[in-house]
Amino acid sequence: MQTAHRLQTLGQTIFTEMSQLALDHDAVNLGQGFPDFDGPDFVKEAAIAAIRAGKNQYAPLSGVSRLRGAIAGRFSQRTGIPVDPNRHVTVTSGCTEALASAFLGLVDPGDEVVLIEPFYDSYPADVALAGALPRFVTLRPPEFALDETSLRAAFSHKTRAVLINTPHNPTGRVFSREELETVASLCKEFDAIAITDEVYEDLVFDGVHTSLAQLDGMWERTITLSSLGKTFSLTGWKVGWAVGPDDLTAGLRAAHQFVTFATATPLQHAAAAALEAPEVFYIDLVADYRRRRDLLAGGLTDLGFDVFMPKGTYFILADHTRFGFSDDVEFARYMVTEVGVAVIPPSAFYHRREDGSSLIRFAFCKDEGTLKEALHRMASLRVR
Repeated sequence: MQTAHRLQTLGQTIFTEMSQLALDHDAVNLGQGFPDFDGPDFVKEAAIAAIRAGKNQYAPLSGVSRLRGAIAGRFSQRTGIPVDPNRHVTVTSGCTEALASAFLGLVDPGDEVVLIEPFYDSYPADVALAGALPRFVTLRPPEFALDETSLRAAFSHKTRAVLINTPHNPTGRVFSREELETVASLCKEFDAIAITDEVYEDLVFDGVHTSLAQLDGMWERTITLSSLGKTFSLTGWKVGWAVGPDDLTAGLRAAHQFVTFATATPLQHAAAAALEAPEVFYIDLVADYRRRRDLLAGGLTDLGFDVFMPKGTYFILADHTRFGFSDDVEFARYMVTEVGVAVIPPSAFYHRREDGSSLIRFAFCKDEGTLKEALHRMASLRVR
């Protein structure tokens, strides 16, 4: 075994496995969270224009100036926090790299990190890369609310960081201000920092998205991460960013410079054009995704699933137990091989897999025709 010990238990990501099975079985892919439609023409044209204009060499470590300015402006507009684009903003190769750089640059071996589960599967990998120890807090259906008692129990004098993902993948939970106030209080009590993954910040159907950094005393101890891919349907571009105070930004950049150094220059120029879109773009985006959510959720309910309606993101969690399978992995394999629809078994997002075994995750970042075809194929399912 040549793989480093800290990564041996992690294995291959479930997204790679299920997407390959989807290809092998010509299945409709409602598994991995990438759209089957393209991003806006004005953003793609901006990338082409940047390439033709010779914007093809290394970008600065912190990112192209125009993009950093656009990120700072939008963050300040949303949160009311004045952000210096030179000191407080770093462009990364997707939010995934921002997460890795945050952990490598801000967390030491032996530190403890509080993770909310179900989690995006790179989170425990980042904890392992940093040589830190995870402490888990489990969200429970049907509400998937943060439980204050469980959250407090996960903090200790060894806690270096808590990772908060809101809107939350895969539950679709949009954490309330009250829930975030609890997180903030514990961060201050235990002198911990917060790493927040807010890549679905523009996809909120019910409630209001609040950045943890907005809360009193939290700008100084929060590094906020996001990306272009989810909002603008350009997941393959891998353009992300981190926003935070000087000391946290310095730590992230210390790692970022040796992980990727810089992100694709022409795509950064195009990302700046994207973030300069008028507000109507975001209004239309939410309306389009709300229709897709309601179409899939209604169809799944009619088929016999117990659906947990998401308040944000573009995922739906549902309980599959009425169909008589032993766990989510067995059900997911049946779905892709026999039904022709690829889904994600969420037990991969729990440190105790049995906590997610009754659930299944569907992605609705697909064309409405794709969603209807998936529902048509699933008509063969029978409640037992």
